[in-house]
Amino acid sequence: MANRPDATEKGKPGASLFYVPLPEAILYWFKLGCISFGGPAGQIAMMHAELVERRRWISEQRFLHALNYCMLLPGPEATQLAVYIGWLMHRTLGGIIAGILFVLPSLLLLIGLSWAYMAYGSLPAVAGILYGMKPAVVAIVLAAAWRIGQRTLRNGLLAAIALAAFIAISLLHLPFPALVAGAALVGWLGGRLRPRYFTLAAGHAAAAPASAHARALIDDDTPTPPHARFSWAGLARASAAGIALMAGAWLLLAWCFGSQQTLAQMGWFFTKAALLTFGGAYAVLPYVYQGGVEHFHWLTASQMVDGLALGETTPGPLIMVVAFVGFVGAWTHQAIAGQPAMAGVLGALVAAWFTFVPSFVFILAGGPLVESTRGNIRMTAPLTAIAAAVVGVIASLALFFGIHVFHPGGRWEWPAMAIAAAAAIALMRFKQGTIRVLIACAIAGVVLSYRM
Repeated sequence: MANRPDATEKGKPGASLFYVPLPEAILYWFKLGCISFGGPAGQIAMMHAELVERRRWISEQRFLHALNYCMLLPGPEATQLAVYIGWLMHRTLGGIIAGILFVLPSLLLLIGLSWAYMAYGSLPAVAGILYGMKPAVVAIVLAAAWRIGQRTLRNGLLAAIALAAFIAISLLHLPFPALVAGAALVGWLGGRLRPRYFTLAAGHAAAAPASAHARALIDDDTPTPPHARFSWAGLARASAAGIALMAGAWLLLAWCFGSQQTLAQMGWFFTKAALLTFGGAYAVLPYVYQGGVEHFHWLTASQMVDGLALGETTPGPLIMVVAFVGFVGAWTHQAIAGQPAMAGVLGALVAAWFTFVPSFVFILAGGPLVESTRGNIRMTAPLTAIAAAVVGVIASLALFFGIHVFHPGGRWEWPAMAIAAAAAIALMRFKQGTIRVLIACAIAGVVLSYRM
């Protein structure tokens, strides 16, 4: 059991006011990685309930302070929050352990599901399950756009940015990085000319009202531990280590398989994706769709929908769907000649490595700087505009998927449309959980596939 802070130590500068045994923390992070369904909002809520309210490892304000920083970064904010808290409690080793255990169960499950999909996806029962889950995915993405839009589009200008982003990516087929840059420019100008349109909402903080609790191990007034104090040398070391890990892994792939071959291409592509995931997994999926489906042809649009359906059924960050893209792409492109399963596993690991390592670097390098401020971190006007554009991008993703699910081969799939409508009502009107909706739709798909 973690030790409570001793009031007699509070006045000692640099005193260790909190301590959680590392094995206890390891068990918690592994448990969280196995049960963290519900997307980033659900995962953050789980961490808040356990770490802030029940275990009292960290105070409300310190938790939100870390979360606000993670929300400003590209990448999966729930994963980054786990890394941040693990690092604050147990230094660099604690952050690495927390992050790895948060994503590892999801990665292993998705590799197994990807192999089963490629090996047995054509079986009637499996095809029936996927027939029901595909329209559910369209509804899930649409519900995400609705949910994020309610929180983000607080005025007509932000709604116009979202609409412009939808048109730009759906009709003009502009690349995702161009949308991010354009939205940031609009926000930068708007923040100076019309700043009141780019004021901030409460965000996640509103969902977690402060309440009276016993003192936390890491409380509001707990001194910053020595390892979390900012120094330029520490920032340089963490940044250099992260760059070396990324560059070294890519050079190894290029040396073993060729710089123009599938695995090296995946390394560079998912590095770019990791730096563009403002707004979470749903925001980067159109970019992954453009690259994986339309540019590199690692998988088909239908397979991309299937992968998102499988990703929704596993715990951990939804952005782990990149492992499915890597698995299928390396399998179909024979990244290792004559060994498709091994190629698929390596492709999934490559995609996960280059997607998640930047998140670790952002926290381990930037965390001390954040701790040195200890103030509320606010989103800037450019990031507010990017968040608005993300709503339009996510809506375009629902359109992409809907076309391939509801109108494949030039014919309308009315049963699939009915399943999607029912799933959307369940998600948005009755607030049902994603897993429950997916299971119900999978059952409906099996029933319909045997009746048709």
